[in-house]
Formats: sequence, C-alpha cells, structure tokens
Amino acid sequence: MNDPAAGLPVAVPSTALFTDQYELTMLQAALRAGTAHRRSVFEVFTRRLPEGRRYGVVAGTGRMLDAVENFRFDPGILDFLREREIVDGPTVDWLADYRFTGDIHGYPEGEVYFPGSPLLRVEGTFAECVLLETVILSILNYDSAVAAAASRMAVAAGGRPLIEMGARRMHELAAVAASRAAYVGGFSTTSDLAAGFRYGIPTVGTSAHAFTLLHDSERAAFTAQVESLGRGTTLLVDTYDVREAVRTAVEVAGPGLGAVRIDSGDLLMVAHQVRRQLDDLGAHETRIVVTSDLDEYAIASLAAAPVDAYGVGTQLVTGSGHPTCSMVYKLVARAGGEGPDAPLVPVAKKSLGGKLSVGGRKWAARPVDDAGVATAEVVGTGEVPPELAERLLTVPLMRGGRAVARERLDAARDRHERARAGLPLSATQLSRGEPVLGTQYLT
Repeated sequence: MNDPAAGLPVAVPSTALFTDQYELTMLQAALRAGTAHRRSVFEVFTRRLPEGRRYGVVAGTGRMLDAVENFRFDPGILDFLREREIVDGPTVDWLADYRFTGDIHGYPEGEVYFPGSPLLRVEGTFAECVLLETVILSILNYDSAVAAAASRMAVAAGGRPLIEMGARRMHELAAVAASRAAYVGGFSTTSDLAAGFRYGIPTVGTSAHAFTLLHDSERAAFTAQVESLGRGTTLLVDTYDVREAVRTAVEVAGPGLGAVRIDSGDLLMVAHQVRRQLDDLGAHETRIVVTSDLDEYAIASLAAAPVDAYGVGTQLVTGSGHPTCSMVYKLVARAGGEGPDAPLVPVAKKSLGGKLSVGGRKWAARPVDDAGVATAEVVGTGEVPPELAERLLTVPLMRGGRAVARERLDAARDRHERARAGLPLSATQLSRGEPVLGTQYLT
C-alpha cells in the first residue's frame, strides 16, 4: 500500500496522453530517419523569473517522478492513436513497449532557483526523452508557481500559520497539486481533503456562512457547532454584526473558545476591535483567523494586527498573478553519431527574440560567503572547479527509469526553508526587483 505521507499518490493512471501531438510526430519522423535512438540530453530551465520575483521555488518533483514512471501506452491509448492516425503503425508498435529507461538529475524539491538554472536534466535516447516534455513542464511550471507564491506569503506572514483554501477556485485535480505545492512553500494546512488523503498534509475546516444562515439565530448556529466540534472550534463571526457575534460566541463556548474567523471588511481595523473585545470578555487565548482574498501584500499589511493565522485561496492557487514559471524543455546535447560510445555534441537554439539557449550538459553550484549567504548561481558545462565541488545543486532523481529520490513532503518543505534562509536578505522583500542572485556561466 502506498504511504500518502511519503508523497506517493494512491493510484496514478497512465500519463502518456498528457502530451502534445508534435512529440509523437517528432518520434515518428526520427524513427523513420534512424536518429530516434541517439543518446540525448534535455534540460528544464527558465530564461527569466516572473516580473518582480527575487527567486523561484522548485516544486512538483515528486509528482513528476510519478508521472514519468506511469508514462505507459496502454491498449486503449494505442487504439486511439491508431484510429485517429495520429502516428503510423510502426510508431504505434514502438510505443506499445515504451518505458523511460534513462536518468534524471535535478534540483531537489523545495530548492530555490534563478534564470538559467538547470532545474532538470533528462538523459536517454531522443525517442524516450522527447515524449516527456509536456508532462514534465505542465507539472513543474504550475507547482513551482504556486510554491513561489506560497513562499512569499510565508515570508509576509512572519511565522504565523497559513491555511491553503483554494480548492473551489481551481480545477479539482489542480487544486490537489496546489495544496501540495503550497505546503512545500510554507503553508501549514489545507482545507482540501483530497490533498490530505493523497499527500498527508494536515487538514482543517469548520463552517461557512451558510451554516449560520441555516439556523434561526446566530446563537443557535454557534451552539450547534460547539456541541458538535467542541469549544476549540473556530466560529465565523462576520455573517451579521461582528461585535454581537463575538459576544455571543464567547457566551456559547466560554473563554476557552478556540478561534474566531473574520472574512470581510477592513481586516486590520476589525482584527484590533475583535482582539480588544475578546480580551475584555476574558477570552485571552482565543485566536483570530482572517480570510477574504488575501495575497502576500495584504498579509504583509496585517503584520501589526493581532492576527494569529491567515486563510488564502484564489491568489495562492493562481500563483499570485504568475500562474506559470515559463520553464522550457530543450535539447542541449546529443550524440555525434549512432554508436553507443559516440561523444555528446552541445546543441542550442540560436533564434532571435531573446529565446537563446546555452548548449551542453550542465552542472550548477551556489557558492556562499563567510557568513553562509549565497553569492551567485554558477552554471557550467565543463569540469567543476574544485572550490565548487561541495556546492553542487543537482541530485539524482531517476536511474534507469526508476525513481531514486522519493521523500516525505516535509523534507521538501524543510529544504525550502533552509534554502530561502541562505539567500541574501533582500530576497524576502516584496517590492519588485531583480533576481537576488545573478547567474554566472562557466563554459
């Protein structure tokens, strides 16, 4: 049985059609040309960070490993390809036995990255690597965007807990991925039970305004909730009059009431008013949770407010304005001949318009100063300088088509906290700016 807390999905169907058609037509042409089995190296990187972001966050690695291992063309998929004449018969026959048998190295999940960072290196034959472009990018682009937004919100929250509650704003499957990525980026809990079941993320939830409106009075609603869930529950106090609701909540639950939630209005002003009222009523330990379309800037504006936790939905699961990281999957090296020992030849796109790539199989390292603070993102294609050998960033993720880097989600979450703490202090500024580390190329 799979262990949800280890980040393993309960059941993963074939991912073979999470792809673009041109990947299959390239395969067909390469098979016919006799070049499909040339040893090749593909890399995932981004040419720039989203505007104003100081760093990126790698997320989705565990999901990506699951997707690659389950990239199989079962009979129904093969029938679809054959009936639609998407590819020819010999290509369909080749796909019937497809298994990725190559190697994947990359930045471990939770690590930070910068423009040009070789986030993932996929090595194998051209045929087996080219098919993985779309499924890899679709996972890493979205999950990393959510994790980056979550990281910024975690910085703004200053240690106060963050609750992910964006499931109703997303496609139901994307919502589960968003919960996972948010946890990597620093969120504490999720309201999405599917994410809790699949990935072991702590779940929370109590009631919405509908529950209050269902009852004949606010007091009746609070009484029903406390009797069912206990005095430690969180009561929603802004359905009608906030001041009256807080008074009623403490009368019903007593001073041991767990928390109140505020979902509308001037959150800064209302939070101060509610805190004073709770203290006057003797409910000194009752926490205040705020929601209402928060983003990192709204959270930062509440830094001086007596708020104990934040619930975030829409802005988080849409990457706080940047729902993708613009990562690309490019061929950077291929064998110079047909033999298994043919040397790798660097290749790169040289088109106009800023879409330049750097060819060659790359390594990456992040040197630090005497205080342990990172000073640059160094990317190279030759020998690793001795002074950088202990600062290499990439790790093995798959060998021979089998995942070798599965880990509990908490490990990625902890790694991100350490990686972010090792960046220059300006990385945590929410104001727009350039990447906090420059990328240096050694070729």
